[in-house]
Amino acid sequence: MNTFEISGGEKLEGEIIPQGAKNECLQILCAVLLTDELITIKNIPDIIDVNVLINLLKNLGVKIVKKSDGCYSFKADKINLDFLMSNDYIKESKKIRGSIMMIGPILSRFGSAVIPKPGGDKIGRRSLDTHFDSLSELGGVIKYDNKKSFYFIEATNLKGKKIILNEPSVTGTANLVMASVLASGKTTIYNAACEPYIQKLCLMLNSMGADIKGIKSNLLIIQGVKKLKGTEHTISPDFVEIGSWIGLAAMTKSKLVIKNVDFESLNQIINVYKKMGINTEKRGNDLLIPAHENGYKISDNIDGSILTISDGPWPGLTPDILSIILVVATQAEGSLLIHQKMFESRLFFVDKLIDMGAKIILCDPHRATVIGLNFKSKLKASTLVSPDIRAGISLLIAALSAKGKSYINNVQQIDRGYQNIVKRLQMIGAKIKRV
Repeated sequence: MNTFEISGGEKLEGEIIPQGAKNECLQILCAVLLTDELITIKNIPDIIDVNVLINLLKNLGVKIVKKSDGCYSFKADKINLDFLMSNDYIKESKKIRGSIMMIGPILSRFGSAVIPKPGGDKIGRRSLDTHFDSLSELGGVIKYDNKKSFYFIEATNLKGKKIILNEPSVTGTANLVMASVLASGKTTIYNAACEPYIQKLCLMLNSMGADIKGIKSNLLIIQGVKKLKGTEHTISPDFVEIGSWIGLAAMTKSKLVIKNVDFESLNQIINVYKKMGINTEKRGNDLLIPAHENGYKISDNIDGSILTISDGPWPGLTPDILSIILVVATQAEGSLLIHQKMFESRLFFVDKLIDMGAKIILCDPHRATVIGLNFKSKLKASTLVSPDIRAGISLLIAALSAKGKSYINNVQQIDRGYQNIVKRLQMIGAKIKRV
């Protein structure tokens, strides 16, 4: 098992080019199954979750050619559906939650799909009801094998329908959209997720010949078509990764420049950091985080009460950034209440920060109060374990700010979502190595 060795407390400086968005990429890769024509995807991040999905597609029969770093072509003209019942498929698809989004396109194009209960981060209950309830509304017949933890779904003819999702699930919306584009008739999806990932998926599908209206809203109107064609798509910069770099710069009092960002996707993250006293500057297409030599101060609410930062569906704050916000707050001046509404196990990594000297009160599984140290008492170096992707990068940021030598175990969790993290950190002056 790999471990990161970090000598923290150093100032960093330089430029970072953000990787392609992990969550967008997983959806886009599943969408290649909707056509037998050639699809080219650029800016694909080289991370574990994405590579597992690419390998699944390859074993399913998709012809995949790597054209250059981050650029692949896909052609799903001869799919081997028998692979869906193989032990290799069961083993690999359980590794990532993104595999669930293969159901929509496979069901839509071939009339039946199989998926084992997917894996992913252990951050709390993550119900699949939104996926299967909505697909059954289109005409899918679903069976679950409790012994094998297998889902079977069949549909002789998917038919469009008015559907109200019970929650604005991003992956649930993606699955339903991909199933609806080839269904007969019109599908309306109300309470749809409208995160940038969904917007980009819909734009790509429209470029393939789909008819989707209402993009950027929570009401999608989809007129089914008989066939989709090939296209070319470029994955957007990962705004969660960019939010991670902003937090890293603040915690280490470093000056960093993040190149070619998508500011429209970053607005809410930048606004939250501003409330925490962390300034950023827009320079053309780049984002500058100046060195916060004098620290940063959290703003109270207008009535003087403690600032609360919580997650929510887009355009609210993505839950993927809350772990990083929490870590950054440990060295702020002032106090902050973090309210993680979606997942009841995501804040359980705070005990590791408390061991490092952070002042945090875990109020309940969803809320934590952080009393900032204002850099008067820096975090202590420690030996840590990465429990999931976002907690992992948060602990890495904490270790880079802590004076002394820290070790982070189980770093494959970080590798699942962050590309070449050691090399990229070394390029801006971080003392980190993989051992």
